[in-house]
Amino acid sequence: MAAEGIHRLSKVARELNVSVGTLSDFLNSNGFKVESNPNAKLTDDQYALVRKEYADEKKTKDEAILIQKEKETLFAEEEARKSAIKPVVKPVVEAPPAKPAPEVAPVKAAAAPVAPAPAPTPVAPQPESVQREKVKLEGPKITGKIDLPEPPKKTTKASKEKTETKELEQPKPADAPKQAEKVEPVKPVEPPKPVTPPQPERIKEDFVPTRFSKLEGPTIIGKIELPQKPVASSNADTAPKGGGGNSAAAGKKRKRIFKKEYSREDIAQASKPGGPARPGAVPARGRGPRPELTDEEIQNQIKETLARLSGSGKSKAAKYRRMKRDMISEKMEREAEQMEADKQVIKVTEFVSANELAKMMNVPIQDVISTCMSLGLFVSINQRLDAETISIVAEEFGHKVEFVSIDVQESVRIDDDKEENMVPRSPVVTVMGHVDHGKTSLLDYIRKANVIAGEAGGITQHIGAYNVTLENGKKITFLDTPGHEAFTAMRARGAQATDIAIIVVAADDGVMPQTTEAINHAQAAGVPMIFAINKIDKPGANSNKIKEELANMNILVEDWGGKYQVEEISAKQGTHINELLEKVLLEAELLELKADPDKKAHGIIIESALDRGKGYVATVLVEGGSLRVGDIIVAGCFSGKLKAMHNERGAPIEVASPAMPALILGLDGAPQAGDQFHVVESEQEAREIANKRLQLQREQGLKTRKHITLDEIGRRLAIGDFKELNVIVKGDFDGSIEALSDSLLKLSNPKIQVNIVHKGVGQITESDVLLASASNAIIIGFQVRPSLNARKIAEQEQIDIRLYSIIYDAINEVKTAMEGMLSPEMHEKITCNLEVREVFNVTKVGTVAGCMVLTGKITRNTKVRIIHDGIVVHTGDLDSLKRFKDDVKEVVSGYECGLNIAGFNEIKVGDIIEGYEQVEVKAKL
Repeated sequence: MAAEGIHRLSKVARELNVSVGTLSDFLNSNGFKVESNPNAKLTDDQYALVRKEYADEKKTKDEAILIQKEKETLFAEEEARKSAIKPVVKPVVEAPPAKPAPEVAPVKAAAAPVAPAPAPTPVAPQPESVQREKVKLEGPKITGKIDLPEPPKKTTKASKEKTETKELEQPKPADAPKQAEKVEPVKPVEPPKPVTPPQPERIKEDFVPTRFSKLEGPTIIGKIELPQKPVASSNADTAPKGGGGNSAAAGKKRKRIFKKEYSREDIAQASKPGGPARPGAVPARGRGPRPELTDEEIQNQIKETLARLSGSGKSKAAKYRRMKRDMISEKMEREAEQMEADKQVIKVTEFVSANELAKMMNVPIQDVISTCMSLGLFVSINQRLDAETISIVAEEFGHKVEFVSIDVQESVRIDDDKEENMVPRSPVVTVMGHVDHGKTSLLDYIRKANVIAGEAGGITQHIGAYNVTLENGKKITFLDTPGHEAFTAMRARGAQATDIAIIVVAADDGVMPQTTEAINHAQAAGVPMIFAINKIDKPGANSNKIKEELANMNILVEDWGGKYQVEEISAKQGTHINELLEKVLLEAELLELKADPDKKAHGIIIESALDRGKGYVATVLVEGGSLRVGDIIVAGCFSGKLKAMHNERGAPIEVASPAMPALILGLDGAPQAGDQFHVVESEQEAREIANKRLQLQREQGLKTRKHITLDEIGRRLAIGDFKELNVIVKGDFDGSIEALSDSLLKLSNPKIQVNIVHKGVGQITESDVLLASASNAIIIGFQVRPSLNARKIAEQEQIDIRLYSIIYDAINEVKTAMEGMLSPEMHEKITCNLEVREVFNVTKVGTVAGCMVLTGKITRNTKVRIIHDGIVVHTGDLDSLKRFKDDVKEVVSGYECGLNIAGFNEIKVGDIIEGYEQVEVKAKL
């Protein structure tokens, strides 16, 4: 027992109705060190503290115990009340049937239940309590016996012994009452339920006991022998003599019948055709002598035998099965041949990207891009190719192309232009050039606007379409393309949708890579070019240098005797801007641009985005016909009814004529930049076309999904530390997303691969975060922000969301993150050089070199090389480093020291000791 003032932790926990862990945590938080052990002891102070803290829990437990006791008391009182008011009924008790006398022992008869003795007049029960009276049970009262005939019973040896034993134990009938009086009745066990007082009952007289007998089966009285039919036998020697069938006859010995012996002459005479039968032979049933076969019958039998052996004589079912097997085998062979042929046929939709085409042909993307460059096309990874380019590139790699979306494209027919309806239209001019060469500034001056002030970082990051009315009333549609290297696809789309291209070149910078790329795009599209040499007002401007560089590219301007127009301008000052516009109008007149405004509209998607208040919006350029509010259009995989149209300044318009840009609302999705749009008759037709295109796009995505192969696994194992970076890209415009995704994919190298898991327009939603969590990806938002719920889920799932407004910031940070994923590279750095001035041989130590530190600083942990006559003879570690007699950690340049090299004693005077260390250098892409 514990000493006074000591309390066990488990006992206190039960008392206070809390857990042991709760008490130990509470005491530890109050400065008492108590283990979470049920046998831990508490002092009086600790006990008082926990009683005070958990007084409410103890009070709750006490109240619960009190309520439980009250419930038990009420339950007992209710049971007593029910038993007290139970009505009294006079039961009629019948004596149980007695067992047959020979089978009942006297002791068992005394223990059998008996009817209770007659009682006096019933007493009314008391409501408070019930007086219970023990009933004394007596044996059955036997008044007489009736002998019944006992049925015949099959007697076995065991039953005989049992009967004899019972007869010995059974007393005589005269002594039965005396025997019963001597035997004391067994006291019955009181039943758990209350017993009502015994009442007088009626006893049936003339009781006849029932006798039970066990049925042992049928009684066999005798047997009847039936006559059996004699059994016929084919052998005379095996048949019984009498032909009896009973067991007695079968057991008798049969007489052997000996065969008669025949001579050789008898057998030979019997074997002749037509002669008598062979002696002793059994004649065949119903068969006479075999007729002699003719030669013709013999030949027929031979033919039938050969036919059966060859299988032609089989049943019709066998012939059908064989024919079916042959057909199946032929079909499988044809399918195998077709599969081999289909491997060389690529089923694609029109405008497949270069990356998808490379995956379908199972060739590197670099080979596809180089093939396109040899054809004069400058394409990017995600840039979509037209049907003609796809066919040419596929033929270069030995593949044939089958376009599966021809029926879908042909279902949207473009109406032919009617000559009587043709009217002149305004030209579409695309402004292209290198980044920061003044393209947007030129358009700002022409439009009398300040678009560049609203651009993040002062650079254009998405394509813009503007309609400008000049002073003379003529209209020009301008397309402003980004100049950054990531926006190659945008510049290509701008060149394909334009009539005239203005190439802007800065006079103080020169022809840059994106300038060359823009020139190539314009030449590939076959559009005339006008060169605008900008920033001539800046010091250091040299326009002749620009013209010379263009001449080196085989482009001669008019000033130098060529065919290309050129104008020296200043976008900020407005110098020579009008002259530039006059040259644009001159080129447009030479092109004789006309269109039919009365037919159904069709055109190209310039940009698409998801606006929070308006939904999906798209910037379109009408190429033919007139686009009106209420028209039903289909663009790519999406369709819808136009709800509203706006111009580039946000003003609502009702009609968009040819060569006019417009911002449309009403599509059910964001089509890809560069998709064609068409006006159709009904919404049902538009939905059907859109659904077909969406299905084809999904099939194309499944075909281009690249699974890991054994070769790829081997390549990654060979590299050793192969890494993958999964990225989800969300942006404001489809073109910007395409440019960013393209730039991120270009960052991939053999050691680390970038995978674009998903890309789309609009804000970052919860589904994007959940997808990033499942695919272990990071989310890059380009000029978009996550929703409130998406931000909460990202914090819970610890998903990294990076938000950018400038494209090159996003590219640089992702590149830095990829470099951080790479393992650091180890580089060797020379830290010191020492010259051996003297060598000492010390017992049990080895060779000690007296050295002078020439450069750097040597430390105790520096790795060293021994160089003898310019040849490295040993590389190892220092065993000791001393200055005079003291061990030192380091010796700097200009001081002497003594050192011993572990495991090397061949040091000579004049050797050079070079100290170095391994330095981790961050890997670069």
